[in-house]
Amino acid sequence: MRTMSPVLPTPAVSRRHALTSLVAGTALTLTSSAITSAQEKAPLYRAHRGRIAQSVVPWCFQPLTVPELARHAAALGIKSVELCPTTHWPLLKQLGLTPAIAGSHGFAKGFANREEHEECLSILRSRIDECAAAGVGRVITFSGFRKGITDEDGIRNMVNGLKKIVGYAEEKNVTLCLEMLNSRVTEHMKGHPDYFCDDLERSVEICRQIGSPRMKVLFDFYHVQIMHGDLVRRLKQHKDYLGHIHTAGVPGRHEIDESQEIQYPILMQTLIAIGYDGFVGQEFIPVGDKIASLAQAVEICDL
Repeated sequence: MRTMSPVLPTPAVSRRHALTSLVAGTALTLTSSAITSAQEKAPLYRAHRGRIAQSVVPWCFQPLTVPELARHAAALGIKSVELCPTTHWPLLKQLGLTPAIAGSHGFAKGFANREEHEECLSILRSRIDECAAAGVGRVITFSGFRKGITDEDGIRNMVNGLKKIVGYAEEKNVTLCLEMLNSRVTEHMKGHPDYFCDDLERSVEICRQIGSPRMKVLFDFYHVQIMHGDLVRRLKQHKDYLGHIHTAGVPGRHEIDESQEIQYPILMQTLIAIGYDGFVGQEFIPVGDKIASLAQAVEICDL
């Protein structure tokens, strides 16, 4: 990637060239001037098609801190930094960003087993309150691990447990998003062996039985591709249950470029066609330069 000073592109300059120039030429620091710089540059990229609201997940861009990533995100025209500690929410607001979805009890515990309900419910209730106060519209939730239970018992436990909190979510205008995770890949943080909601249809069925507009699924393209494939059809089939979207390349959970098997432009076109108006969170682990890879992903999904 060539190093050059960031300049406003003329109409003859390609979008890729402009985006690469901004990333190469912007060395954001943790200062007030960096905030101003990010805010000044953001409108250039928000002026693009922008039909897909994009977000970024911090854990896979470490060792960048949340404040560092947030300032880069603002410069790239990303609208959100999600699943970050609530202590960072004031900075996101200062940068013109939002947390598209809030974290909660983590995937190791959830609603598939009744003995874990009370702890998860307590955490979710507190997070829903924080979301309502800050204008954050979504909070993540999980099934936890199977631990030998049958599908029938697990689904019953999930429905009964989540019904205890979904009414409160409705009252506070916050949507619970149940994430499906793959149980096949065994590498650290790429798969979750024994996770109960490792099936999209099972996850949707839980939401269907709960029967609330505030109970949706988090459709993670990486996990759904590994367990099922057939992504376009599943987006269309389950469009009424889509609460949030995550990206990552398959295999490896790396960049979403031509090095992997998922065709992200087609998926973004499908989201637009079915009327999805939520966020798409970039949750891949970069192999190359982190911000350059993020900039590339922004452009791939900018339709």
